[in-house]
Amino acid sequence: MKKMLFLCVWLNIVFNVDAQDIRVSKLMVEHLYHPDLQVINGYPASDGNIQHGQHVRIANKRPALGWELTGMGQGANQSAYRIIMSGSRDSLINGVGDVWDSGMVTSDETTNVLYSGPPLKSNTYYLWRVMVWDGGGRPSPWSTISRFWTADALVNYQTAFYPLLKTDEVPRQATHAGSTMRIDFGRAAFGQLRLTLESPNGAGAVVVRLGEAIHPDGSINRKPGGSIRYAEYRISLKKGRHIYHVQFRPNKRNTGSQAIKMPGYIGEVLPFRYVELEGYQGNVKGTDIVRSTVHYPFNDAASRFESSDAVLNAVWELSKYSVKATSFAGIYVDGDRERIPYEADAYINQLCHYSVDNEYSMARRSHEYLLHHATWPTEWILQSVLMAYNDYLYTGDIRWVNHHYGDLRAKLLLPLREANGLISTKSGKQTKALMQAVHYPGDSLRDIVDWPHTGDFGMAGNGETDGFVFTAYNAVVNAFHYKALTDMAKLAGALGRRDDAALFSEKAAQTYQAFQSLLWDRSRRVFRDGVDTDHAALHTNMMALVFGLVPEEHKRAVMDFIRSRGMACSVYGSQFLMDATYEAGDGDYGLSLLTSQSDRSWYNMIRAGSTITMEAWDNKYKPNQDWNHVWGAVPANAIPRKLMGVEPLEPGWKLFRVRPQLGSLEWATVNVPTIKGTVVVSCRREKAAYTVELSVPVNTKAVVELPLELAIEPNITINGEPVSTNIKDGRIQFPPFVAGTYKLVVALP
Repeated sequence: MKKMLFLCVWLNIVFNVDAQDIRVSKLMVEHLYHPDLQVINGYPASDGNIQHGQHVRIANKRPALGWELTGMGQGANQSAYRIIMSGSRDSLINGVGDVWDSGMVTSDETTNVLYSGPPLKSNTYYLWRVMVWDGGGRPSPWSTISRFWTADALVNYQTAFYPLLKTDEVPRQATHAGSTMRIDFGRAAFGQLRLTLESPNGAGAVVVRLGEAIHPDGSINRKPGGSIRYAEYRISLKKGRHIYHVQFRPNKRNTGSQAIKMPGYIGEVLPFRYVELEGYQGNVKGTDIVRSTVHYPFNDAASRFESSDAVLNAVWELSKYSVKATSFAGIYVDGDRERIPYEADAYINQLCHYSVDNEYSMARRSHEYLLHHATWPTEWILQSVLMAYNDYLYTGDIRWVNHHYGDLRAKLLLPLREANGLISTKSGKQTKALMQAVHYPGDSLRDIVDWPHTGDFGMAGNGETDGFVFTAYNAVVNAFHYKALTDMAKLAGALGRRDDAALFSEKAAQTYQAFQSLLWDRSRRVFRDGVDTDHAALHTNMMALVFGLVPEEHKRAVMDFIRSRGMACSVYGSQFLMDATYEAGDGDYGLSLLTSQSDRSWYNMIRAGSTITMEAWDNKYKPNQDWNHVWGAVPANAIPRKLMGVEPLEPGWKLFRVRPQLGSLEWATVNVPTIKGTVVVSCRREKAAYTVELSVPVNTKAVVELPLELAIEPNITINGEPVSTNIKDGRIQFPPFVAGTYKLVVALP
């Protein structure tokens, strides 16, 4: 990636700190965030991110500014900042903010710093820079200058987003089979094809074939089945050497009324990995065949994972790449068959995107779209609240929630509550007013649990619901309802809406009690699917465990049941299975699922030939599936969040947890991008010691928890110094680590 395309402004600014100060030896302002987008990724603010005439315009009256700090030493922190803004570069160079000068503000905040100067003008170009003070009160030099443009009209809040980008790629491999040239781009991508061909006399034509799948002999599969893509075009050659842009025919289904359309500045795209040219007699150079891959801005270097298990590494790469590859529409969609946004797809996509790139605008834009274009499943309506909470937790920015608070409140589905503390879609309470409130155009919502169901799309047996029994009071629906209530209570509290926070907490407590009294099977020690059934499905119990509905004394029994069911869920359901498994502290089982080579595994997607995660585990489980469905990319978030255990505990990553559960892995290392900087965690188990190396970004704190089975009476050193620790909830716990780098060594018995 060319440096000129970097959004972040890399700086080499250090504090003039006494060399004898060993706590803060250096502190740098590493990046300036683009206002309101709050991202650090590989594309520029300096030119407005112009792409095909498109660029970012900020419509908010009070843009949010931010920067990233890197401390080279233990305990580095920011104690104050000063921002200056101007319409003139010369003014800023001279330290003058003739539009706004914040003055020295005592604060450690580096993100979500709202503009507080005079009203900004519309359609105007502004420049800004920042300086900060460290914990000892020492100032930095000014940062380099960043800039932004305002929109034609300014409003209190509007989500900003980037234009789509095209990245030109040349083939990884080209071979000949008779009169046919076979081209392999290495991985599938949504893109367009550009050919440079020549003809001495202008006679003849070339047949161009594109596809996602091939036969064992290497030829493109022209009848791949389902929604796996294949296309064929004929190009009539002109005399001489010319560039030919293959114009893809729109698919009737994925360009329908509900589908997200490709913007005019991009044009239609097709997912393909392989190309065949039949009948071409000329010579082909390396740059004569180009795939222009379309994607949202993405920093490939933002995240990293590697371990001692080759299968796990391959699953990670598949899942991470899937996030980038499926961003082609600029809004999270459900793959190429429909290109329609769904809340469930978006929830998983959001978690994956946050885990592989510190980019938040696409998730926020997708969530905003779904907030007003709801889909039919009951649980997916509720997931809108979960997405809102994730947005706040990962960014620390509450403005979006505040702006959409009324719509989010409606997504709790409170009108469906019964006196027993549970909600039901089958008790006659679904009204037109409720459908309007949640922005669903249909007459009523339907419970889904997982997808597909028995008999759908040629499915045999139980489908993907583990035989779940649908009753008036659906346990899975109510687990989501409970989680939505608890998340909304936190959001209401953050906004100072105390009455709502108390109300949501009270109703969550009622739902919790109803779960225990109406759905818990005391004899079998599992949760039932509903009030009027004795059946207990994997989904009911994994959702209950994930969302905090299982009391501590029952967690082992519930996890035993979950383990007994195996992967009896879809790729969508696997999100909650992985979360439940690691919530129960069963790292060995979690690793076995992530590295499984059965036909219900992520490795099976690779074995089948897909380079983007699939809609289902295998074609036989969903015959109409597509090979580019990001809800199958669960390992992209499960590996950093759960296996490596890196998750935010407080909004904006001010406090985060590191709870590695490596199972039988010998070693693993991960780079997790956050809005405050990159968290780096490396773990290694050897005969004599278990070692954790940790890098904590500036102005954050990390809580580290290690498995107690490492040592019942642990002998631990941190950076070579012996320390005492606390044993709690079956884990070795440490006091919070401030910014810096650490090496924790647990001596093994």
